[in-house]
Amino acid sequence: VVAFDEQLKPTITDGDGKVRKSLPKPAAKDDPELAPAAAKRFAQLKKDLRTVAAEQLGRLERAMVDRRRWPLDEFRELLVAHPLLHPLVRRLVWVADDGPAFRVAEDGTFADAADDAIVLPGTARVGIAHPVDLGDGLAAWSEVFADYEILQPFEQLGRPVHVLTGEERAGARLARLDGLKVPPGAVLGLAKRGWERGAPQDAGVETWISRRVGAGRFVVIDLTPGITVDLPEEFGDQTLGVRIAERPDDLHSTRDATTSPRFGDLDPVTASEILADLARLAAAAAR
Repeated sequence: VVAFDEQLKPTITDGDGKVRKSLPKPAAKDDPELAPAAAKRFAQLKKDLRTVAAEQLGRLERAMVDRRRWPLDEFRELLVAHPLLHPLVRRLVWVADDGPAFRVAEDGTFADAADDAIVLPGTARVGIAHPVDLGDGLAAWSEVFADYEILQPFEQLGRPVHVLTGEERAGARLARLDGLKVPPGAVLGLAKRGWERGAPQDAGVETWISRRVGAGRFVVIDLTPGITVDLPEEFGDQTLGVRIAERPDDLHSTRDATTSPRFGDLDPVTASEILADLARLAAAAAR
């Protein structure tokens, strides 16, 4: 039997229930055509999974960060019943809008942190729970997953939660990173986490990188002296400034006006993820 682990790597269990590292070699009594074909098929499966796994793991983590929600019927059909994604679905905590957090049991039913079965209304919308969503229930869910020895496909229950200060919530600039010098490679690495590189300005220099955080809302990291498109290391370390704006290129977005964006406009999950990305930049600067 071939199954998949928390990283979508294939696992093999033989007829006696023993986990094997590889397929058994064809025996004398095995079909001389089917056995080699099965080995070839399994080799191709492993090769394909290397690409598919990275894509699907990243897709689900982004769905948690971006607060994506699926109607219940789509959740059942596209995720719970999917032969490849089902092992990942069972290793995550899910939450229904205006409803409980739950996990998906092996038989496809839903259970809460007390292991009691729950039934969601057909109108429910379901998403991957962020630790912020779980609040005081986080410890209980961590205990459930530890008891069942469930390994997660990406950092969910153990994910750090970051919080804006009251002063930061009231403002349009994030002073905690002002003046920080960071290698350009660390800045460009944010593109893998949903940030978009700025439009090249004079001489092909990018002077910001931004992330959309809502309608007419962007968190912008200003870069000085900027990153050259073709030679990102040309100008060396980048001095950072962080702001929230209606457009990435709106340099006047921090003016004091009642309609200007403020970091307090961000929902707690988005704020936590933005601060986590900025913490990674700060760590890169410290190395």
